[in-house]
Amino acid sequence: MNPFLILQLRPETDASDDEFQAFLSKGGLDKDHVHRIRLDQQNIPADLNLNNYAGVIVGGGPGCVSDAPEKKAPIEARIEAQCLALMPKITTQDIPFLGCCYGIGILGHHLEPGSVSKENYGEPVSASACEITDDGRADPLLDGIPKTFEAFVGHKEAMQHLPEGCQHLVSSPRCPFQMIRYGQNVYATQFHPEADANTFETRIGIYKHHGYFPPEEAEALIDMVHAANVHAPAKILRNFVTRYRV
Repeated sequence: MNPFLILQLRPETDASDDEFQAFLSKGGLDKDHVHRIRLDQQNIPADLNLNNYAGVIVGGGPGCVSDAPEKKAPIEARIEAQCLALMPKITTQDIPFLGCCYGIGILGHHLEPGSVSKENYGEPVSASACEITDDGRADPLLDGIPKTFEAFVGHKEAMQHLPEGCQHLVSSPRCPFQMIRYGQNVYATQFHPEADANTFETRIGIYKHHGYFPPEEAEALIDMVHAANVHAPAKILRNFVTRYRV
């Protein structure tokens, strides 16, 4: 079986390792069937051939593609540039891709610069009520997913409108573009398909001083995520792995 390429952007080791384990467990993968690259620590190899992978999974991170270049730390700018450099081949060749949170920013920015911004649709750390659209009901990654479900979110920027060539698969009242598809095999979610309550508790602790919420609300948010009914998103990740595992 060809491995899946997992690209991670989180510079905090605890957050990165926890996210990686979540991708493995929720996706039904093991370490022998993935190639993990922490972009905060290493560059994408110049000779990397995307055709040698079953698919590409991009994790989340604290960066925002819509921030002005002068506001981005050097490491953030480098990570963003490396992700964007892969997108022309991914979208042109319709290579299986699942961008999670930051990944929808990368895909949207590549397809139509300016389509992702902080103008509208940011969401606080929460369990968002999501609904599958009519187009989404026919999509194989949403097979077996209830029409309405909850998913963990927390983001400062979002897709403002649907770029040309995309299908709108999942919406929510506060952030309409929760999941999209470009072509037949290129997917992105605003929510975190890999995250469960324990994962989000870890992130709340790590990012409580990053402007997502007032730090004094951390304990209440942890109680909230453990009370939430978030199970369906993990099946989306598993469906992606199952569909493209070869």
